[in-house]
Amino acid sequence: MKKLIFVLLDGLNNKQSNLMGYMNALVKSGLAIRGRVSSEMPSLSRPLYETLLTGKTPVEHGVVNNSISRLSREESIFSLCRKANLKTGAAAYYWVSELYNSTPFNRIEDTYTEDSDKNIQHGIFYTLDHYPDENVFLDGEYIRRKSNPDFLMIHSMNIDDKGHKNGSESSQYRNAVRNVDGILSNFVPRWIEEGYTIIVTSDHGMSYDGNHSGSAEEEAEVPFWLINSSEMVEAIDPIPQVKITEIMRKILNI
Repeated sequence: MKKLIFVLLDGLNNKQSNLMGYMNALVKSGLAIRGRVSSEMPSLSRPLYETLLTGKTPVEHGVVNNSISRLSREESIFSLCRKANLKTGAAAYYWVSELYNSTPFNRIEDTYTEDSDKNIQHGIFYTLDHYPDENVFLDGEYIRRKSNPDFLMIHSMNIDDKGHKNGSESSQYRNAVRNVDGILSNFVPRWIEEGYTIIVTSDHGMSYDGNHSGSAEEEAEVPFWLINSSEMVEAIDPIPQVKITEIMRKILNI
């Protein structure tokens, strides 16, 4: 079993991921494997958080739109880690807390979570889509250093936010992609040095007109990187999104 950091870059489509020079350099150097993922339908955030963390399609798990606010009814990576006595952490948008800890989200009680009985034991959650990506990664790094979780999720929203406001071909969206690539370059080398396996992917992409939900390539095709891992990924192109959970379970041995 290796410790795993799962980075979810909300709203990043595969096309614009080519702007990420550092991430692509990891592939060129042999430190990472790169692939494409085909998002499940509908290609919406809350349904796909649940898909990525449970391995079930939205139709199977029942969270089929963003308005469904309830706890997950499936076994998730978080709950499986807890059953295996592994520690969990997340720096993430509050919908993740609503799926795996408690709902509705209480800003006063739930923003900072330290509770060994919860699925996400160590959490820092935010409610603003424009909460700076750098702050999200700093929150995640704080959790990593303070609590040493076996599974840590870091979930940023600025790419998605800029995409909704300006579209996926805008300079704002493209520069948000470049920005998070730079942020990753400040954290990933440290994580590799300390022996972590890292997965970087997205839930869904973004259309030219600033939205997503369907199967158009720009909305449903997202990148995938597996960093510092001996785990072999089946040569499927694109990778079905439901397979991501399986990959994480193998790394964590749960």
